[in-house]
Amino acid sequence: MFEETKVELFSLSVFAVTIPAVVFAGVSKGGFGSGVAFASSSILALIIDPALAVALMLPLLMLIDVASLPTYWKKWDWPAAKVLMIGAVPGTFMGAYFFSIANPDMIRMVIGLVCVFFVLWQAAQKYGLIRLREARFGAKTGLISGVALGFTSFVSHAGGPAAAVYLLGQGLSKGTYQATTVLVFWAVNFFKAGFYASMGIFTRETLLLDLALIPFALIGTWIGIRAHDYVSDRVFFGITYVALTFTGAKLVWDALT
Repeated sequence: MFEETKVELFSLSVFAVTIPAVVFAGVSKGGFGSGVAFASSSILALIIDPALAVALMLPLLMLIDVASLPTYWKKWDWPAAKVLMIGAVPGTFMGAYFFSIANPDMIRMVIGLVCVFFVLWQAAQKYGLIRLREARFGAKTGLISGVALGFTSFVSHAGGPAAAVYLLGQGLSKGTYQATTVLVFWAVNFFKAGFYASMGIFTRETLLLDLALIPFALIGTWIGIRAHDYVSDRVFFGITYVALTFTGAKLVWDALT
């Protein structure tokens, strides 16, 4: 499944990128919601095979989910979470099928387009072109969002926008919204991990590297919790959106060229 990587997985250049990327994922999930944590795997896809990038990040994202889950235990909206998780099942199968037929450039293209779309989607909300909180979506929309969530989460760990389309239309409080996303992505990540294992997406090398990166994932989560009250969302997400724009454009360019 994997092409010859641009650099060796166990090299200083890879560690120089993976450590900040993993810390960022922890900061994002720990203090600013999980919506932009997928930027970590997108950045890694710039220097290693994109399938290796998502394989490397999944166990660490699962660890962060487990660390976050007790804080939000039973604070979620179960009916909304259930609809998304049911929809995510066929979406995950679709993602697995795409992975089975895609070459690395196809995966780079999808990850890059997801990055660019995410930034455009956020901009549309900011400037009032999309007003999701004014909508009241039913179960049908939730199932469709769940399918999109399952697919994008499998391919690039970027299920946040699809979940938000449905959840922001439910009028949830900030705490309930966060708790619901934590539950949904914990379940979806656990489900797709079985597919990753059976399809050979995980490798001995990625799992060994994950072990070395566990402390940085936990440190990032702790920093995120601490930074939540001291760093404005505007600064954090502003920097992230700029990085996602350039990362997404570069991945699309690499896929085309």
